[in-house]
This record gives sequence, C-alpha cells and structure tokens, in this order.
Amino acid sequence: MEYSFGRGVRLGEQAAAKIRQQAEEYGIQMSVHAPYFINLANDAFENNLRYFHESSVAASNLGAGRVVFHPGSLGKMHKETAFEAVKRNLELIVREMKSEGFTGLKYCAETMGRASQVGDIEEVAQLCTIDDQVYPAIDFGHLNARTAGGLRGEADYAEVLDILQNVAGEEKYRNMHVHFSHIEYTAKGERRHLTLEDTEYGPFFPPLARLIAQRGLTPVIICESKGTQAHDAVKLQEIYEGML
Repeated sequence: MEYSFGRGVRLGEQAAAKIRQQAEEYGIQMSVHAPYFINLANDAFENNLRYFHESSVAASNLGAGRVVFHPGSLGKMHKETAFEAVKRNLELIVREMKSEGFTGLKYCAETMGRASQVGDIEEVAQLCTIDDQVYPAIDFGHLNARTAGGLRGEADYAEVLDILQNVAGEEKYRNMHVHFSHIEYTAKGERRHLTLEDTEYGPFFPPLARLIAQRGLTPVIICESKGTQAHDAVKLQEIYEGML
C-alpha cells in the first residue's frame, strides 16, 4: 500500500502508529509518495529539502521502506539544464537525508507522463546512479502516455527494462518500484487515470507480467487505477500468477 502525501505530509505519529500496526498484522508492505510540490529542477532547495524530510519522517513512522517522488518540471528551461539541476539537487538532498539518519529508506524517482517533465526512462535510470539509496519508480502508465501509446507489445516493455538494467544496475532493476494503471493521454501526454476496464489507452499488463515472471524480477507493484485500486490490484496479481 502506498500512502500518498501528494498535497502535503499531514499524518500525526499516533495515526501513523495505528496504520503501521494494522499493516504489520496483515502483512501489508508500506511505501509513501512525497508531495507533488517537489521540483528538483527549480531553485526552491529549502522547500524541496523540507518535503523530503517530512516524507522520510512519515515513512519511518509508518514502517515504510520507500519514498516515491516526482523529479521535476522543465518550466522555461532546456531539458538538459533542468535534468542537470535535478541531479545536483537530488544528490545534495539524499546526502542530507543520510546525515539525518534515514539510511534505510529507498528514494524512488518516478517516470513522468509528459514531455514537459523530467522523467523519461533514461533520465530515471541515470538518477539511480547518484546514490545507493536512489531507486527507480517506473510508472508504465506515465511512460505509455509520454510516448503516445508506445508500450504495446512485449518488445516495448523489454526495451524499458533493458535500459534500466544496463544503466541503473542489476539490484535496482530487479527490485524496482512500479506504478501501474491505464492512463488516457493527449498529444501533450498524461490526461487522467483509468481502470483496467479500459480497452483503448492501456498500457496492458500481460506482456509486462510475462517478462517479470520470465526474468525472475521482484518489483514492488502499486496499482493506481482510478477508484478501483484494490480491485484492480487483485487482477494484476492474478495475471502475474498466471504467467508463472
């Protein structure tokens, strides 16, 4: 289960302790999503640092091992300039998080759904080389939207996985974080999340499930279907188990 702090970290220690107790009782692995306000391409370093700190504290209170974050947006910057800023700021922030004692957390850089955002597969794979605590969060719905439906067959998914393996390394490739949902898109990219009932936009899970099974990968997969996450998560699990 991924606890979203998209609009800010607002979770007290007592509430977090109750959630953690339930999660441990029922064998539920927790992760958190850091605020959407994070933009490592801009100059608001102190704000970004605060969002990472608050997310790390909340993750620790929840017993979560992973903090997912959006790398940043281009704004009026050139793509290369924005990406260099993201790399520089992420390295500084992770170093600070380590100095504060958050050495057991994985900070998962997410692939994004629009070309105006930092976060294609190559960029995320490169971010993973910054520090041993930076892991990939591969949102296949975002990648599909970003490429106007580029994830169709097994070969398309294999290309994504191969880039991750070659650049980020074996450990992070095998234990990546994954978001999966069908997403409607336009020429600009992501528009809105859908459910697995969608038959038009995709991306579709069976080719990816087959590759995960064939390659023996062990990712954390979070279902992000709109309004039917728990129901569709079971469907994804059943599809994967059918591929084993």
